[in-house]
Amino acid sequence: MAFIDYYKTLGIEKKSTQDDIKKAYRKLARKYHPDLNPNDKKAEAKFKEINEANEVLSNAENRKKYDKYGKDWQHADELDKAQQQRSQSSSNYRDSSSDNFSESEYSNFFESMFGGGNPKGAHVKFKGQDFNAELQLNLKDVYETHKRTLTVNNKNIRLTIPAGVTNGQIIRIKGYGGDGMNGGPNGDLILKFLIVNRTKFKRDEDNLYTNVDIDLYKALLGGEITTDTFNGKVKLQVKPETQSGTKVKLKGKGFPVYKKEGEFGNLYITYNVALPTKLSEKEIELFKELAKLRSK
Repeated sequence: MAFIDYYKTLGIEKKSTQDDIKKAYRKLARKYHPDLNPNDKKAEAKFKEINEANEVLSNAENRKKYDKYGKDWQHADELDKAQQQRSQSSSNYRDSSSDNFSESEYSNFFESMFGGGNPKGAHVKFKGQDFNAELQLNLKDVYETHKRTLTVNNKNIRLTIPAGVTNGQIIRIKGYGGDGMNGGPNGDLILKFLIVNRTKFKRDEDNLYTNVDIDLYKALLGGEITTDTFNGKVKLQVKPETQSGTKVKLKGKGFPVYKKEGEFGNLYITYNVALPTKLSEKEIELFKELAKLRSK
């Protein structure tokens, strides 16, 4: 894996502060964002490089590892452990009374254990770096199971997105992270869903909630109305003398249950009684008559 200078990618110096990193990233991200550079492959590649650099340098712990190990920063824990073992073995070896190795033989001994410059000795396998990504979807997108192709680290991933995924839900896709070292397995892609709701329905797990306006006469006398559900219209019977704020439940008209095919939550409707406006003189007279009747 070729070394990538993340500081150079963001156009900053190694001594830059976290605020410097944040400002540089935001500036470059706006410049190379795919929405502002449609069908521009170079801008798309640059945008990915910027995000990768920011993901490492904006995290203080990852930045420390990167500064120490460069392209192998994701294996810092394993490398630190190997160095400790090497140091400990070196100490034990030098303290041993049976020290029969020459300095060159001693060096070759550790190269065979920990790799060094000898490829045949590089038997320690390291798993590749896990990649983190976010996928933004509209609420309508996750009402039905569908397929979508993602491009991560120049790899196309054909992904089946089950109906009913929730905002913030995380899934792990094995083998689509960074390349492993010394024959180790590839890392994984950790994908987080960001669900944007631009509908008039409020989602709470598998249930949906919405408000429906009914006029005064329908509320008083009852009758049939047609209203929207998430995937179509239904007819409802409003009971006479329905009060504003009355709630009704439509069983099975909510959101699909994640990975339970054919199961749905409920839709809860709250009726809002809309009072008439711009009354005619005749209507005013009639309401006055009704008021007199109610007062008797």
